[in-house]
Amino acid sequence: MISLFDLFKIGIGPSSSHTVGPMRAARRFIAHLDPAMPVARLRVTLYGSLAWTASGHATDKAVILGLAGETPESVDPDAADDIVRTIGTDRTVLVHGRPVAFDPAHDIVLDRDTIPPVHPNTMQFQALSADGTVLDTARFCSVGGGFIVPEDATKQAGYAQPDMKLDFTSGIELLDRTRESGLSIAGIVLANEASLRPHAEITAYLDRIIDTMMACVERGLVQHGTLPGRIKVRRRAAALHERLQERARLNQRPPHEAMDWVSLFAIAVNEENAAGGRVVTAPTNGAAGVIPAVLRYYRDFCPDASRQGMHDFLLTAAAVGGLFKLNASISGAEVGCQGEVGVASSMAAAGLAAALGATPLQIENAAEIGMEHHLGMTCDPVAGLVQIPCIERNAFGAVKAINAASLAMHGDGAHHVSLDQVIRTMAETGRDMNHRYKETALGGLAVNFPEC
Repeated sequence: MISLFDLFKIGIGPSSSHTVGPMRAARRFIAHLDPAMPVARLRVTLYGSLAWTASGHATDKAVILGLAGETPESVDPDAADDIVRTIGTDRTVLVHGRPVAFDPAHDIVLDRDTIPPVHPNTMQFQALSADGTVLDTARFCSVGGGFIVPEDATKQAGYAQPDMKLDFTSGIELLDRTRESGLSIAGIVLANEASLRPHAEITAYLDRIIDTMMACVERGLVQHGTLPGRIKVRRRAAALHERLQERARLNQRPPHEAMDWVSLFAIAVNEENAAGGRVVTAPTNGAAGVIPAVLRYYRDFCPDASRQGMHDFLLTAAAVGGLFKLNASISGAEVGCQGEVGVASSMAAAGLAAALGATPLQIENAAEIGMEHHLGMTCDPVAGLVQIPCIERNAFGAVKAINAASLAMHGDGAHHVSLDQVIRTMAETGRDMNHRYKETALGGLAVNFPEC
């Protein structure tokens, strides 16, 4: 089981695999350097997808922040640019309290030619002596959702948990656990989490995730201006919010009103993500708007919504996201956007169905529907930015999730394609997908959209 504490992480935008992961890796490298080692200079090499979209996904900025000791959870988004600017000017970072040479303009190397042997999101950190001798090297893969693993470790390295009698590694095993125990899917996840930490800590973390998501929505609703990057995308959420409020004041309520609000919530979050704001990886930053939008829909539009329902939503979503992470991927660089927005939509569909009282079979069906209709979705960010088509994709992913939950709850849970089968299909589709359509900005809209 992959813990919800790992699956839902609080960090900053614009990308979990290209920003959060590299920041964590850089900080880990610094923390594990031997203080007695005569380090005179640091060098970082980014490979594959990390190199192709380094600036647009703020990977260079994330590496600098990580080397400076910052973490995605605690760094102040408003102070991050000043930290990066200072290091760029001083050309040094502090390593165990002493200054070490690091010039981001020269010491962050973008290697777009070398094909990494394990994962397209690979980075290398080196500590050098005064004469240029390599004293220490560490290579990490950023495998999606902010997860990082050493390149020489297996993909599941670091996920080992204590034995749990309710553990599961597939959708069918999850359904078996619900039948054997009489617990809901949310109850299964809660019981497993409770074997790792006190119940009060789990509840507090769920509340923290909910509050962070809702705060991100609220901030996104009032921000104006232009998003970072050379294509100068203007924020739309605030103006759209004002129009929806005015329509409500005039009592102009079209039948699709709820969907307009859902789209707004998702856009608000992903504009915050694109601006480098505080978001929750759910399960990634590029797809960070889907679950908050559907959770906000549940809170604001479902008559019997409750805080417990929101907890059940996230616990159930974590079960589904963990299965995708374990048996396929949530990395756009590995399987395309189906692994980001598609997985988020599947998680949100399951979570909403659970919060609305669906059976485990209906929940599993909702999750399957949510992914089935995202299969094959590419990741082709224009200008390497998490903006076009990413922001609107979150709105559509949220709407699809609500539709998937509704369709599943109109049935009895019986369906032809299982969640396990669609997860396996997603993984196979990702392997077959041309590398240009997997977070490189080398294909699709990224090359057919005129930037100027």
